[in-house]
Amino acid sequence: MAKRKVAYVCNECGAEFAKWMGQCTECSAWNSIVEFRLPTEPGPGPGRAIGYAGAVASTATVLQEIAIEEVPRIPTGSGEFDRVLGGGLVAGSAVLIGGHPGAGKSTLLLQTLCELARTQDALYVTGEESLQQVALRAQRLQLPMDRLQLLAETDVQVLLGQLQQLKPKVVVIDSIQVLYHPDITSAPGSVSQVRECAALLTRFAKQAGTVLLLVGHVTKDGSLAGPKVLEHMIDCSIMLEGTSDSRFRTLRGHKNR
Repeated sequence: MAKRKVAYVCNECGAEFAKWMGQCTECSAWNSIVEFRLPTEPGPGPGRAIGYAGAVASTATVLQEIAIEEVPRIPTGSGEFDRVLGGGLVAGSAVLIGGHPGAGKSTLLLQTLCELARTQDALYVTGEESLQQVALRAQRLQLPMDRLQLLAETDVQVLLGQLQQLKPKVVVIDSIQVLYHPDITSAPGSVSQVRECAALLTRFAKQAGTVLLLVGHVTKDGSLAGPKVLEHMIDCSIMLEGTSDSRFRTLRGHKNR
């Protein structure tokens, strides 16, 4: 039986260490290093995709010889959302949307996917609410409900199987903190689970050309819950600022490549 690989990851900056220590030597944060267990998998072989972007080993290419194509953007139906995204969604991109509970993350994405489902194959994956709760929200908002597909799942391996079968062009994961990998012993929402699940989903999005929208929770101090390395995996990070008792919401782009 193969031995599980163990690493120690700083929850603040994403730095990895061979052993646990009380203070991170990279960002000087105290008590931020936690154990991260990697699932047992065979190493990369010939033709096997590696890395978050799904790239395979290849020879070096001169920068000038790389063909550059204009990437078309998919409008979301909301002018303000498109503006924060830089003009719309890009196929194969991973977008992380964070915010406080009650800020409206799920509502915003449900509205967006109901509109996109008119022209794109769209899938909304819910792990925190039941299918009936999502349907009731859509009905209350008078959204078109005849095209959007819903799925309730938290096992990332089962979810990946469904994604490969359905092949959606746009998928929402609500939320990344409730997903879990069965080969990792830690609880959902831990550094190990969030990092591995996000890596698998991001790799799928890059390979299949699917737009991946991840919902992320924030901590009491306003930072995204989970490992800092999560922000390095995704292409765009957006914060929906505002509370449930506020009349206004602000979409703020923190990263967009």
